Amino acid sequence: MDHRDIIASLAAEQRGRLLEKSDRAGLAQLALHGGAIGVLGVLIALKIPFWPLLMLPQGILVIFLFTMLHETVHETAFDTPWLNRVAAATAGFLILVPPSWFRYFHFAHHRFTQDPANDPELQSPKPETMWEYMVHVSGIPTWWGEIRQVCINAAGRCRDTFVPAKGQAKVRKEARLMLVGYATAAGSSIYFGSPLLLYIWLFPIVLGQPFLRLYLLAEHGRCPYVANMLENSRTTLSNWLVRKIAWNMPFHAEHHAYPGVPFHRLPEFHAITKAHVTETERSYSRFHTRYWLHLRRRHGR
Repeated sequence: MDHRDIIASLAAEQRGRLLEKSDRAGLAQLALHGGAIGVLGVLIALKIPFWPLLMLPQGILVIFLFTMLHETVHETAFDTPWLNRVAAATAGFLILVPPSWFRYFHFAHHRFTQDPANDPELQSPKPETMWEYMVHVSGIPTWWGEIRQVCINAAGRCRDTFVPAKGQAKVRKEARLMLVGYATAAGSSIYFGSPLLLYIWLFPIVLGQPFLRLYLLAEHGRCPYVANMLENSRTTLSNWLVRKIAWNMPFHAEHHAYPGVPFHRLPEFHAITKAHVTETERSYSRFHTRYWLHLRRRHGR
């Protein structure tokens, strides 16, 4: 069965339950994720003993707001539309990803998943050598690309084919507001002579970015270039903590098979689809071990 067959086989009541969005579930998840960021931020600000060590978990939590951004651009994190918009704007600002632009990018990715000619995610090839792998995981190309994209959008020079003409003004305004926000944050830090934002936000997300790169590489890395979403996307059966931090997106094949299913229903949908998902892995460490072995074999080392 492919993803279309799975969806067609669902009873109307079952489909309605799977597609049911919830402010309650979304706010509970946001309280857990945001609350952990807040607690670590306070501990860092208070400079408790060994506080620099907290910047790594803080960075992982903040950079993984990408998964909340992902859910909110799908408008499945919350039932109330404005909650999705506010959460998307906040997450996008904190991790330097313009949410409206990302929505166009991501929806094109869903329409053309693993299509080399049209999937925008494949514009940046997956690592094919050990050196490319290390550079990719470092996050350096990601930061350069994101800074460049915000500046291009703000200058009104966005030429991405997946951004429609009617969306250009919105993308431009969004990027300009983000730049104003960053300038305001930098100016305030300089005015008050406080490096706090460096310790609770900027340094941590640089430390956390490699973990997001490792996570995202598993979603489609080394998956076949086919149209069936149960084959071209990977589900990673990770532990509870990773699923929580990532808003259940390790169930990635399920998400691609039926994008309207909100994050809190994905485990239920996984129970329906798991027999038909061809790309699965037991953990992220296992996926990357296999990826490394593939690269070593490919280059004869």
